Amino acid sequence: MISRKTVLLGALVSVLFGGTFVATKAGLAHFPPLLFVALRYDVAAVVLGAYVLYTRSGAALAPRTRGDIAGILATGLVVMGLTNALLFAGQADATSAVGAILFSLNPILTPVFAAVLLVDERLSLRGGAGLAVGLIGVALVVDPDPAMFADGGVGKLLLFGGAVTGALGSVLVRWSDGDLDSTVRTAWGLPLGAALCHALSLGAGESVGAVQWGLPALLALGYVGVFAGALAYVAYFGLLDRAGATHANLVFYVVPVVSTLGGWALLDETIAPMAGVGFLVVFAGFAILGSESVSLPFSGGPPQHGSGHPEAD
Repeated sequence: MISRKTVLLGALVSVLFGGTFVATKAGLAHFPPLLFVALRYDVAAVVLGAYVLYTRSGAALAPRTRGDIAGILATGLVVMGLTNALLFAGQADATSAVGAILFSLNPILTPVFAAVLLVDERLSLRGGAGLAVGLIGVALVVDPDPAMFADGGVGKLLLFGGAVTGALGSVLVRWSDGDLDSTVRTAWGLPLGAALCHALSLGAGESVGAVQWGLPALLALGYVGVFAGALAYVAYFGLLDRAGATHANLVFYVVPVVSTLGGWALLDETIAPMAGVGFLVVFAGFAILGSESVSLPFSGGPPQHGSGHPEAD
């Protein structure tokens, strides 16, 4: 049985990350995309860094093994930095509907990487069917016009790249098998993600002078930095440790549902007529996966690895 805490973490991550698409769409009107991601992680790093310094001992903060270092690098550079740089840059050249459905390929891609790197996350045929049903539900919720995919090729390529790196990064975090608490690992990863995105922003010729500061910009940055940044990543990486990469990334099937509702409530976006059916189909996909998908022991602690991983020092 999946524990209640795992379900609550999944729900929290879905809601917070779902709001990211709405806040990103609003924020890109005021920020260059890569600089927006970099500032997001600056804010999140300060907030979460202060929290862990206050609540953790010095010994709990220090990485001690190769697995700890590998987990921090995968968290900061791949899951956070590269994935979100691709996502934000891609959204600047594609609609939110296209972005949502392309990024929802993440749960499909995760089992591919997990099959190579993790022996405890083998996807069954029923699990594969559940993933496919969930993706169909996402398509019904988002209801993208086929014409949307005819233009903005670079943006769609970047969004697909973000789905690939997000899936790979989550598996690499599990593969690293470090001993650091997930919150501490996230606090170490955020400055790395910020540094990478600042470097990419400078390389792309973006400037702080291009930011249109004002209340809408501050609200968007505050949400993606604090709520969809520090808080969401603590919940997500905690979920990753508890449930495994394949199950944890199922939240990205719920994210378009949340972003669709958020866009309707906050940005006056319309909801597709088939969205209600899509919600039910997404739920059906989850039900199939929940019945039998990946052989993970959800009733206790995180599963033990039987795959290779960095040796402890």
